[in-house]
Amino acid sequence: MRVEIDGQELRVEEVVAVAMGAAEVAMSPVAEQRIVGGRQALEAVMQRGKTYYGVNTGVGEFRTTFIPQDKVLELQRNLIRSSACAVGEPLPEEVVRAMMLLRANAFATGRSGVRLELAELLLRMLNCRLHPLVPRQGSVGSSGDLAPLAHIGLVLMGEGEAWFQGRKVSGAEALQAADLKPIVLQAKEGLAIINGTQMMTAIGALYLYRAMRALDAAEVAVTMSLEALKGTARSFDPRIFQARPHFGAVTVAANLRALLEGSEILKSHANVPHEVQDAYTLRCAPQVLGASLDAFLQAKQVLEVEMNSSVDNPLVFEDGDVVSGGNFHGMPVAMALEQITLATHVIGSFSERRIARLVDGRLSHLPHFLTSSKGLESGMMIPQYTAASLVSESKAKCFPACADSIPTSANQEDFNSMGSVSALKLMDVVENTERVVAIELLCACQGLEFAKFLPGKGVQAAREVVRAQVPALDDDRPMSKDIESLRQMVRDASVVMAVEKVCRFKRC
Repeated sequence: MRVEIDGQELRVEEVVAVAMGAAEVAMSPVAEQRIVGGRQALEAVMQRGKTYYGVNTGVGEFRTTFIPQDKVLELQRNLIRSSACAVGEPLPEEVVRAMMLLRANAFATGRSGVRLELAELLLRMLNCRLHPLVPRQGSVGSSGDLAPLAHIGLVLMGEGEAWFQGRKVSGAEALQAADLKPIVLQAKEGLAIINGTQMMTAIGALYLYRAMRALDAAEVAVTMSLEALKGTARSFDPRIFQARPHFGAVTVAANLRALLEGSEILKSHANVPHEVQDAYTLRCAPQVLGASLDAFLQAKQVLEVEMNSSVDNPLVFEDGDVVSGGNFHGMPVAMALEQITLATHVIGSFSERRIARLVDGRLSHLPHFLTSSKGLESGMMIPQYTAASLVSESKAKCFPACADSIPTSANQEDFNSMGSVSALKLMDVVENTERVVAIELLCACQGLEFAKFLPGKGVQAAREVVRAQVPALDDDRPMSKDIESLRQMVRDASVVMAVEKVCRFKRC
């Protein structure tokens, strides 16, 4: 697979493909022309002797300090070095790769004023699987993700640390091993590397994609639980959703109906008196999961606008004008990330309540904790504890980081988005939710072991692929590996792919 970037049409799915190493990347000819034109425009205005922020002035509080021409290159190098103070554990490889791709795509708009060589070096590093070591903490999400992006800038200059062919080496060694040469940054190029929202946007794109896969799996888990609990599908009647036609609810309800099609379990108790209606976590699944879907789709629009935008300061326009502004401010992305975080947490919280119902014999009419040897064996008792712990942790991470601000640069930068904090919280909540959904699949499959009839075609397909990986619980055993195996199946969509072969399931 090959992704050609042009600064205008990059999509979340393409970012995921490049980040995961499933696609090579190239710059479109039109984008190359834009980059060259933007650089020529910047060099032309520099010859007029005017003062431009970050080009021949200091930055932040030092914005009024003029930098003489013979110090301009030193300024750009110093901006990278002084900003490279991120701390903490390194970001995952796929996040750093996504950051590199998104920065190159921002350069492709032609408004950064950088040379084509700089953009090409980023793409060459991506294609040979060389990525800088970037610590995850230190950005306040305004003036760009300065500190994390600076660690990418260090490697571009032949400094810092990087990973290449499975080894952590110096930036200089990595470039040399990959037969690449470090770049000597020219006017504005240091500022252009760090002035952007690429860390928060990269995490947003990758973890939105994962959250959407978790939602797909959660829809499967809902129907599996419903069948094990002998619930009813009457609440998924399409007329209900025509009466309140939110896109997400309509879509999820259609998926649930497809998954349950052909169910012998539903038929077996169709004429038996039921409780008036099922609990919310069964009956309201389309409304709740549909709300998460709507939130994801709205956030995806925000992220894709951001991915294809000029987020530098100043911007170089086609008419040669150089204008300072605030496109680097991360608030649009930060708010979208918080929306994804909340929508993802809802999926996990909703799932945990079904897990609790499945293991409680007083509510489920199944054996307590889904074991026939109660007391001697604890069955699925403790996996629900794990799910509760994960949901509680995620709940604590749903307070929006962008609701607070700490000023920087002597109050010149007096309101920051804290979008990188939003992004790091999102990573944790998505991973927690994947595991909670995995635990529901584990418990719901165990619940179906006590069924006398077959479930719907989609549910049965999911059950079979789960059972191929995780056997039924006949005797107590450690279940950490089972949960992690199913979590991987949630993440790689293997459960959903099995379902798609037998019913009309539409991924989000």
